[in-house]
Amino acid sequence: MNTFVGQTFEMNQIINLKEVIQVTRLSRATIYNIRNKKHKQYDPTFPKQAKFTVGRVGWSAWEINQWIESKLASR
Repeated sequence: MNTFVGQTFEMNQIINLKEVIQVTRLSRATIYNIRNKKHKQYDPTFPKQAKFTVGRVGWSAWEINQWIESKLASR
């Protein structure tokens, strides 16, 4: 199942935070909380971002899709 409605993605496609927000329907703050080990919303299964340059990070579209699929499967 492809979570990216109306879109396709390639195995190594990198998406930025805006696209992660769009796909997951989570807010920016929630995504940062999910990544923060000290926060009650912390989710160690959420994909880690990759740093490409000093000011540019991104996430694997495939990993984000897999994370969403695992959440749907666990309900």
